[in-house]
Amino acid sequence: MQNVILDIAKHAIQDVFNHTSTIDRKDLLEFYPKFAKPKATFVTLTLDNQLRGCIGSLIAHRAFLDDLIHNAQADAFEDPRFYPLSLAEFSRVHIEVSLLSVPEVVEYRDLADLKSKIHVNVDGIILQKGSRKATFLPQVWEQLPTFELFFSHLCQKAGLEPSCLESHPDIWRYKVEKVK
Repeated sequence: MQNVILDIAKHAIQDVFNHTSTIDRKDLLEFYPKFAKPKATFVTLTLDNQLRGCIGSLIAHRAFLDDLIHNAQADAFEDPRFYPLSLAEFSRVHIEVSLLSVPEVVEYRDLADLKSKIHVNVDGIILQKGSRKATFLPQVWEQLPTFELFFSHLCQKAGLEPSCLESHPDIWRYKVEKVK
């Protein structure tokens, strides 16, 4: 199944370059009924071990197959942090797909309580304060390996002060199944 997921992501991107649609949705849904069920996915592209794009869904709101195709194409061509993927880059890019669990609210009293409830290197985190919201997949712990670093950068990604945890934002955690 993992190879099928990666092949779909790759073909979804390739189809944009070729102005075609080679993904046989009917056969995929017949052989893999799981693709018809709602699933939240993130697609991450890396080039020479550097992030080249990362776009996805936090909440399952469409069929797994549709979410995967949409996020692969959006990642390659619409991530606002990067210019659209070139054909030359496509031949060298590494594709990783993250399958997200349903996010669960983390109830906490204070910073120490929050810290005791977060699983470093395991949890993906969604942080929200007012209209500001951001997420980091669990893979981000590899670059930001401490609770303090991880959350200060996540606060900044949301457009908040690095110390935003002091203002008690809403926090959710989720797990991912990595496909690479």
